[in-house]
Amino acid sequence: MYNEVIIIGSGPAGLTAAIYAARGGLEPLVISGNEPGGQLIFTTDVENFPGFPEAITGPDLMENMRKQAEKFGAKFEDNAVSSVDFSSKPLKVTAGGGKASYTTEAVIIATGSSAMWLGLESETRLKGRGVSACATCDGFFFKGKDAVVVGGGEVAIEEAMFLTKLVKNVKVIHRRDKLRAARILEQKALNNRKISFLWNSVVEEILGDKKVEGVRIKNIQNTAEKSEIRCDGVFIAIGHKPNTEIFKNQIEVDNKGYIKKYDGSRTSVEGVFVAGDVYDYVYRQAITAAGSGCKAAIDVIKYLEKDTTNA
Repeated sequence: MYNEVIIIGSGPAGLTAAIYAARGGLEPLVISGNEPGGQLIFTTDVENFPGFPEAITGPDLMENMRKQAEKFGAKFEDNAVSSVDFSSKPLKVTAGGGKASYTTEAVIIATGSSAMWLGLESETRLKGRGVSACATCDGFFFKGKDAVVVGGGEVAIEEAMFLTKLVKNVKVIHRRDKLRAARILEQKALNNRKISFLWNSVVEEILGDKKVEGVRIKNIQNTAEKSEIRCDGVFIAIGHKPNTEIFKNQIEVDNKGYIKKYDGSRTSVEGVFVAGDVYDYVYRQAITAAGSGCKAAIDVIKYLEKDTTNA
């Protein structure tokens, strides 16, 4: 089946791209992925997306964006892309384990990135109820309260430093005996009176029934040594992984696996564009992802117009 443009992913980047592409006269097909709506469907209240002074839930925001895209003519396939072939034109996209095949002149990759989690049952159960992977997104909800950050790399320390502007205190739990952040950032954290460190420790369980009430930690040098810490929020900061597995050997990525972006939103393959957290590992916000989706759609419109002119 042929489509003028295929958008892979249905988070803020993909849905904004769909809105702009559809309003630009295209008929985009959005292949939404295994988690339609992206990471925001796991978020309760979104208070930092412009236009919602009383906040909006993540699922409601994504549903509204999808309805807006559909209103302008975007089509949706609630399936996951299983493979792509960008070696020649037309570009080929296969979904549903090979059951559905599509060809197109342009693709917008908006598959995002996924936070790496500890893998605890209690962590999964309490996501959005005190467990978060984004201090910038959710830190405000813990103003004046006690927070825990799990991790010891650059992201973890940046999260901890950000939280000190809001919370009463931050305890950083790290499985090693030293940090893996830039030295200047490390020194700032070590000198910050709101931040304390628990070294050589891992979180064994997040405590609480309907919301986070604390964590149980274990000392990895002495596994018999366990303790409980009371807290209101747990921020997991052990890294993010870009969702780029299906593009392996098809497109250029950096050493972290994020798609390389060149002029505008172009990638290393002609006709393939990128938007959102699948290339942006710095900001990782719904609004920045949405903005990049707008840019990608405009770039696609111009690309297809040029292609038609040269035909």
